Amino acid sequence: MIAQGTAGAFGKIKAIEDACQVATYKKMPFSVERGKGSWVWTSEGEEYLDLYGGHAVCATGHSHPHVVKAIKEQSEKVLFYSNLVYSDIRGRAAEMLVSVAPDTLTKAFFCNSGTEANENAMRMARMATGRKKIVSFSGGFHGRTADSISATFLGKYRKIGEPNVPHHVEAEFGSVESISAVIDSDTAGVILEPIQSMAGVREASPQFFRLLRELCDIHGAVLIFDEVQTGIGRVGNWFFAGSDLAGSAEPDIVTLAKSLGSGIPVGACLVNEGVSSHIKENDLGTTFGGGMIAMAAVLATLEAIENDAMIENAAFVEGYLRNSLEGIPKVKAMHGKGCLLGIEFEGACSTVHADLLNRKIITGTSSNPNILRLLPPLCVTGGELSKFVEALSEI
Repeated sequence: MIAQGTAGAFGKIKAIEDACQVATYKKMPFSVERGKGSWVWTSEGEEYLDLYGGHAVCATGHSHPHVVKAIKEQSEKVLFYSNLVYSDIRGRAAEMLVSVAPDTLTKAFFCNSGTEANENAMRMARMATGRKKIVSFSGGFHGRTADSISATFLGKYRKIGEPNVPHHVEAEFGSVESISAVIDSDTAGVILEPIQSMAGVREASPQFFRLLRELCDIHGAVLIFDEVQTGIGRVGNWFFAGSDLAGSAEPDIVTLAKSLGSGIPVGACLVNEGVSSHIKENDLGTTFGGGMIAMAAVLATLEAIENDAMIENAAFVEGYLRNSLEGIPKVKAMHGKGCLLGIEFEGACSTVHADLLNRKIITGTSSNPNILRLLPPLCVTGGELSKFVEALSEI
């Protein structure tokens, strides 16, 4: 029997979810019924400006018409068949994804999520080198499955994953000295988030990425960029990899998810020939990875971002907010790039986060209590951002 909560549509929805779902996140006090662009509407008809994008997922905005059309048309043809057959939509999605990636990343492996992409990336690094050791960084988050959570040196997550997978080693993010002390001839791969989102939007210098590339080359280790959050246009480039932000350094593998399907679950590894040449048939596998609905969403997402100049808009968002937040009391600094931003306050931002939600603006927090995160759709407008700036000024 499901207990009846507060009267009204939301009360009934909340009662059912609380009774029938295993607890995960602390949920916001409303139910989202529909969305368009940077806005969502609740079961009670309330309108919220979404500057969190379902945790960096809704890159093209909620229910972008081009993406919706592509999913609908594909659903009327065939919902799914596995990688045991060839597929036109899978081929076209892979072709376009590789075409916008750094030149050295020539092949795609599709899976279902970010943590699955990271698991497979680390497996490929071990296959390519014949080694076991994986180096990752303090503050990094790579997912909740076994290998990925063992590579996560952030807060309580690694402990949640015990017993951890062996052969994982920690280095200090942004420190060449630290990585130099642990990388060696036993290292299969080095994995890192180029911008550490959950840790409070922590960044490293372009020089760090260049030297990291050199160290991996010296020791024969595979370099993996976890671009689950930074990829697909969010930082003002298609990828962090190969951009000026990385000092033009290109990894051997890039992992993707979140924004890749505009909300349809999908992940991917992009790999270079040096890694892919070691992968044989049946070394990797996935039932649902590369399914037709997901591939239609990937292709349409890439097309929408390109057609609507969303990458250029992501750069505009960063510049607009950097200028607009200057002089607002208690705002200490802004971190990040494009549409992956962290606003640092002089003290804890929990009250600011709650006050913004009361004003119908959705933002996010991080493991750093002083940093408020913004992960808005790449189509967010200056007018919508001005509502946020105005509300923040009043708070």
